[in-house]
Amino acid sequence: MDMATIENRASTGNSVAGDTFTQLSEPSGIYIQVVKPLLDLLVGLSLLLFTSPLLLIVAIWIKIDSKGPVIFKQQRYGKNGRLFNIYKFRTMYVDVPKEGRSPISGEDPRITSVGRILRKCSIDELPQLFNILRGEMSFIGPRPEQKSIVEAEYTDWEWQRFRVTPGITGLWQISPERIYPIHDNLQHDFKYAEEISWRMDIKIIWGTVMVVIRSNTV
Repeated sequence: MDMATIENRASTGNSVAGDTFTQLSEPSGIYIQVVKPLLDLLVGLSLLLFTSPLLLIVAIWIKIDSKGPVIFKQQRYGKNGRLFNIYKFRTMYVDVPKEGRSPISGEDPRITSVGRILRKCSIDELPQLFNILRGEMSFIGPRPEQKSIVEAEYTDWEWQRFRVTPGITGLWQISPERIYPIHDNLQHDFKYAEEISWRMDIKIIWGTVMVVIRSNTV
């Protein structure tokens, strides 16, 4: 089955569980099953130790800026459809809905003043290092979607994106479509699951660095 077919079915939302699920088995190989998880563990532990002073400073900053907990956690679907709690620095006020789609354009009124800065610099994602060390996430992979959206809207076909470990960054995050909802652009996740390799991961890491630099210099 070629990527054009995958992207077409993902975009039309057709439910094709049965034989399609068997055709789209879990990706395998030494890099995927051994090297990538080992790199996640080693790099994740190193970054956690290196950024620990920054984590403390950000935690104090959030606490001073607005009431509520420092860490935001939310149930997300991970590999093979297993639920886990994703961790982030809290960037929204505590008295607003935490689930649902973010506005496509304009400023999100749910986000605090500190939260805007943390999101712009992607610092709010740092607590996900704990998710990586727990094996629930990888540095690179499909973004884990909210539990409520998956259970309310996902077709059997869209569940295929859970064949691989979710990540902090991925093809969607470095694509022009990143300004639109993840759910409307699942073709990037299907492409990653089909073509995952160390070359693609390096490309995504470089693309992520460029996106962060551009977002903080324009």
